[in-house]
Amino acid sequence: MSTGRYSTPIDLASSTVLITGGSGGIGYGLAERFLKSGSQVIITGRREDQLKEAKRKLNSDKLVYHVGDVGKEADRVKLFQWVTKEYPKVNVLMNNAGIQRRISFLDDIETPWNERENEIHINFSAPVHLSSLFVSYFLKQQQPSAIINITGGLAFIPPAFAPAYGATKAALHSFTMSIRFDLANTPVQVIEIAPPAVKTDLGGSHDFGEDLDEFCDHVFGRMKQGEQEIGYKTSEEARLSSREKLDQMFQGVNNHLKKVLEEMKKHYL
Repeated sequence: MSTGRYSTPIDLASSTVLITGGSGGIGYGLAERFLKSGSQVIITGRREDQLKEAKRKLNSDKLVYHVGDVGKEADRVKLFQWVTKEYPKVNVLMNNAGIQRRISFLDDIETPWNERENEIHINFSAPVHLSSLFVSYFLKQQQPSAIINITGGLAFIPPAFAPAYGATKAALHSFTMSIRFDLANTPVQVIEIAPPAVKTDLGGSHDFGEDLDEFCDHVFGRMKQGEQEIGYKTSEEARLSSREKLDQMFQGVNNHLKKVLEEMKKHYL
């Protein structure tokens, strides 16, 4: 049960955790920390080769994987049915899977809609649908459980270079706050982790952002203490900022990135 911005931490050693998009990046990093805490961990992804490699590197009998595309409704239902049948003690859902298309709105208007809407399905439809499926299961169990949504600093600072991505993260932030309020007097905790730019392959491989291990150590430690909304460095500043400050950050971030992208086009196009 949660009160304010903190809740009673769940017992990770006895938890079974499902992480979507867990074969790399933040999902992989947090899966590693759940395993070290004694949790049974299930990771999902679209590519079995990447899931197998994650299992090989993590080298734990408590890690299993499931192949599927959370951007598809049928795959989400199959995932829920498989997990609750094979691992009926599942009590933590981490909605981590996400894609980022770095393209401005005007440059994107001729792109086929099915390609554009996939970003919305994976980043927002999937967390809403999976939360709906699992919360009913969690409530029936009447044991401490959690829904953990991975949003981002761009939920608070709209990115003109990836407008749909930013909108999905803002929507997921809003959804997370709403269901946390709705579930306040139940055994289901609702936690939001809002990463800044982290060195992962999101949106294509890149070498900018915060160190992945440092980020995961920080947010995992705060989550273990029962904190319900967690940022890191620039995303922590953004989530706590006034509207006036956010407007300044919006202009600064987007003007800077506009210049960076223009320079990249000169050198690579």
